[in-house]
Amino acid sequence: MNAPLEQQSRSRRVAVVVVAAGRGERAGQAEDGPKQYRSIGGKPVIRHTLEALARNERVGTIVVAIHPDDEALFARSCTDFDGNVITVHGGASRQDSTRLALAALEDIEPAIVLIHDGVRPFIDTVLIDRVIDAVGEKMGALPAVAISDTLKKCGENGIVARTVSRDGLFAAQTPQGFPFRPIYEAHQQAWRAGRSDFTDDAAIAEWAGIPVRLVNGSPDNVKLTWARDIALADQRLGAIAMTGLPDVRTGNGYDVHAFGDGNHVTLCGVEIPHEKTLTGHSDADVGLHALTDALLATCGAGDIGTHFPPSDPQWKGARSRIFVELAVDTVRKRGGRIANADITLICEAPRIGPHREAMVAELSGMLGIARERISVKATTNEKLGFIGRSEGIAAIATATVVYPGSLEG
Repeated sequence: MNAPLEQQSRSRRVAVVVVAAGRGERAGQAEDGPKQYRSIGGKPVIRHTLEALARNERVGTIVVAIHPDDEALFARSCTDFDGNVITVHGGASRQDSTRLALAALEDIEPAIVLIHDGVRPFIDTVLIDRVIDAVGEKMGALPAVAISDTLKKCGENGIVARTVSRDGLFAAQTPQGFPFRPIYEAHQQAWRAGRSDFTDDAAIAEWAGIPVRLVNGSPDNVKLTWARDIALADQRLGAIAMTGLPDVRTGNGYDVHAFGDGNHVTLCGVEIPHEKTLTGHSDADVGLHALTDALLATCGAGDIGTHFPPSDPQWKGARSRIFVELAVDTVRKRGGRIANADITLICEAPRIGPHREAMVAELSGMLGIARERISVKATTNEKLGFIGRSEGIAAIATATVVYPGSLEG
């Protein structure tokens, strides 16, 4: 569920460092470059990773540490990427690349930074939220999965020396989350001390005395290390595309406002001369209010009152298109593509027909979809009820949105 705007502003202070400067020798050589640029499911690994991170509405700036030789590869992989991404040149090691990327955030000074491997493309927004929520002012968070395999200690000549208890042992994943300033200073201290042997950022935090809390990781959040990993990831995405049902969701919205004194009404973003006006929240555009609720419903993001409470004076008289634009932004950050919007206005007057084309044009601009994917209809209430008595106008809206992934067939 989205938070109100002032809370969103605070949560936007979550930045992400993506480490993608490695050469990936263990994955073998390929014409399309290091493993982060290999294609899986028709897109480079790094593109999948960035899209997954940007899908979380709490994520703001993303800093990607890339190899100096990979600028063209990265630009080609992330052409038209809709996200707040900046790049820096990485260092000789993962640890150094992370430090340089953190330095790029110093002026932004985010409250929380997530540090993620560029070759973990299957991260999901629920896990990202889990890590963010676990980070404290002086506490880091590490997603991890319990070790399920029996562990053996190898001795001389490949002979098993002993069995290692797996009690309390976990495999670390990313993104690892930290309060920004403490982890940045810890990286700087390690660099000044000549320490370059840390295998992940949680290890640096431990060395610097920053406690790290474990949170549940995900078995799907795999790191693509070997050529086989990349092949299996491609097969996984290909299987979804071939056999899965598309994740198409439909949301509904309803709104009603009473008439008051005035000389026009605003419906679907268009001002229409009328002997009365609609009263209530913002400009009381029932069509856009219903559409906002329909869009938010497709991803379980609450309703218009969650984000724009009518008790908040800042929304008095506001244009309702800003509500729709927030809902569109919410849908897109979760990877959704709006396929269709249908609005029915219920009133005795004014006449809607002469203004329908203008309404469709306004909606096309707000939603970023073609006009033929938008329908605006009108009907009367046959003189029945409060609408029939010309006491107000109601609207019903339906939105169809296609989200990434699939449903099982």
